[in-house]
Amino acid sequence: MVMIPEDKIGLVTKKFVLFGTDKELPDGRIIATKGEAGFQAKALAPGLYWFMFPWQYGIRMEEFTVIPEGKIGLILSKDGAEIPTGNILGRKVDCDNFQDAEKFLTNGGQKGRQTAIITAGTYRINTYAFTISIADMTVIHESKVGVITVLDGEPITIGQIAGKHVEGHNNFQDIDAFLANGGNRGLQPQIVLAGSYNINQWAVQIEEIPMTEVPIGYVGVVISYIGEDGKDLTGEHFKHGNIVGKGFRGVWMEPLGPGRYPINTFTMKVELVPTTNLVLNWANARSEAHNLDKNLCTITVRSKDGFPFNLDVAQIIHIPANEAPKVIARFGSMLNLVSQVLEPTIGNYFRNSAQDSDVISFLITRKERQESAKQHIAVVLEEYNVNAVDTLIGDIVPPEALMKTLTDRKIAQEEEKTYETQRMAQVQRQGVEKETAIAEIQKEIVKAQQSVEIAQRTADAAVKKSEGEATSMKLQLNAEAAATKMRAEAEGEATRVRAAAQAESTKLNASAEAERISKTGLAEAEKIMAIGKSTAEAYELQVKAMGGDNFTKFKITEEIGKNHIKVMPEVLIGGSNGTDGPISGLLGLKLMEMMDTNKDSTEPKVAPAAKPDKK
Repeated sequence: MVMIPEDKIGLVTKKFVLFGTDKELPDGRIIATKGEAGFQAKALAPGLYWFMFPWQYGIRMEEFTVIPEGKIGLILSKDGAEIPTGNILGRKVDCDNFQDAEKFLTNGGQKGRQTAIITAGTYRINTYAFTISIADMTVIHESKVGVITVLDGEPITIGQIAGKHVEGHNNFQDIDAFLANGGNRGLQPQIVLAGSYNINQWAVQIEEIPMTEVPIGYVGVVISYIGEDGKDLTGEHFKHGNIVGKGFRGVWMEPLGPGRYPINTFTMKVELVPTTNLVLNWANARSEAHNLDKNLCTITVRSKDGFPFNLDVAQIIHIPANEAPKVIARFGSMLNLVSQVLEPTIGNYFRNSAQDSDVISFLITRKERQESAKQHIAVVLEEYNVNAVDTLIGDIVPPEALMKTLTDRKIAQEEEKTYETQRMAQVQRQGVEKETAIAEIQKEIVKAQQSVEIAQRTADAAVKKSEGEATSMKLQLNAEAAATKMRAEAEGEATRVRAAAQAESTKLNASAEAERISKTGLAEAEKIMAIGKSTAEAYELQVKAMGGDNFTKFKITEEIGKNHIKVMPEVLIGGSNGTDGPISGLLGLKLMEMMDTNKDSTEPKVAPAAKPDKK
C-alpha cells in the first residue's frame, strides 16, 4: 500500500515485468505508456494505492508544479514523436496542460520544446516526462511597441523581408494558431502594443522600441519595405519613383500628420519632412537645430579681378505637406535633398555671379544680387517640388590685403572730411560768436522794443480806457440829453401853453399899452412939435435980430460954458530964442509926469476921480 500526500504526486518507476512478457519500451522511448518497465507516464495523484509492491515499483514523491503570478511555464518534453525536419517546436496536443503524459504521448506529442505553455497556477506534472522552465511574462511599456520575430513556421516568401500578415493568434500568444494559419518564421509585419502577454519566448522573440513620433510642424512620409507592389499614383509627369497607396510596398501617397504611431520600423521607415519654413546656413560653425545644414560651410568665390572672398548665405525653403512624398520619392531623405540639390545650386550660382563682378562692385550691389539669387533659386527649386521663400546674403569677407587698401583709402577720405568738418566748425564757431554778440545786442534792442511796445500798449490801453470813458460819458450825456430834451419838450410844451396864455395876455396888454402910448405919443408929439415950432420961431427971430455969425458964436460960447470945456491948456511950455522949444517942452512934460508919480505914491489910494483931459 502506498499513501500519496495531498500536496504531492507519486512518480512511478517499474523495475521489471512479471512472467517473462515482452512488454519492453520501443527504441528511442523513455516513458512507458503500456506497462513496460521504466518510467511510467501515469503519475499517482494524492490518495491510497494497493498492490504497489516495493520490490517491483519505485515510488518518488514530487512537489506540485507551481507557476507564480507574472510568470509562465515553458515545457520541454523528454519523450514523444520526432519533430519534423524544419520545425524547432513540438506542436500542441490535448494533454490537460501536460498533466496527462500518457495522453500526450498517445496523441502524438513531440519531444523537445513545445509551442504550448502553462500560465500561472498549480499543476500535477510528471517531471519524468516533462521539464518545466519558469519565465517572465512579456511586458510592453507605455509609448513602446513590440517588434515580433517568430522562430518557427513557413519560410518567408522570396523577395520579402517579413512574413505575411496572419490573424487569429491573439497577439502571438497562441503560436499554434499562428502556425496553423500559415504564419512565416522570421520578422513579422505585425506588432504588439503596450501591455502584458503570455508569449512563448522559445517561439517568439520581441524587441521593444519607441513609438514613432511626428512632431508639430512636420509630416511623416512612410516608406514600406514589405507588401505587394502597388500602382503608381503620381501619374506620368512624375518619373522619379513610384508613390503607392497605404499597405503597398513603396512610398505611401498619404503622409502621417503630427502625433505618435505604432510603426514597425524594421519593415517601414518614416521620413520626417518639415512643413514650416526651413532655414539652411552656408556658414562655418553655425547650424540650425534640425542639423540638415551640418555639412554646409561658407561659400568661397573668386571675383572678376581675381580676388577670392567668402560668402555666408542663408536659404529659407518650404515643402508643402502634399508634396512631401514626392520629395522623399525623388531623394530618399531631406539630407539628400540638401546635399544633392540645394548645396550645388546655391554654391554654383554665387560662384558664377562673383565672376561677373569685382569685389567692390559685389559689395556695393549686394542687395540687387540677393534679389537676383532669390528669383533664380526659386525657379530651380520649383522643379524639385520645393518652394524657395527667400535667399539671404550674410557676411561678405573680402581679401585682407584689399580690405587694408580700402580701409586706408577710406580713412584718408574720412580724415579729409574731418579736416573739412573742423574747418567748417571753426567758421561756424566764428559765425556763432558773431551771432552771439549780435544776439546780446539784439537782447537790448528787443528789450527796448518791448519797453516801447509796453508803453505803446499802455498808452493804447489808456486811450482805450479814455475812449471807453468818453463813450460811457457820451452815452450818459446822450441819455441825459434825451432826458433833458424830453423834459425840455415837456417844459416847452408847458411854456408854450403858458407863453400862449402870456402872449394872449401880453397881446391884450400890449394893445391897451399901444393904445395908451399911441394916444400919449400923439399928445407928446403935438407938444414937441409945438415947442419946436416955437423954438424955431424964436431962433429965426434971434438970427434976424443978431445976425447969423453972431448967433452962431453966441451958441458956441453958450455950449462951452454950459459943458465946462477948457479952451486953453493948464501948462504951456515955451522955449527961448526959438531954438530948443520942443526939447524944453518934452523935458517939462517928463518932469510933470514924475511929479504926478511921486504924488500918486504918497497919496492914499482911493477910487480915482474923473480928471480933466490933459490937452
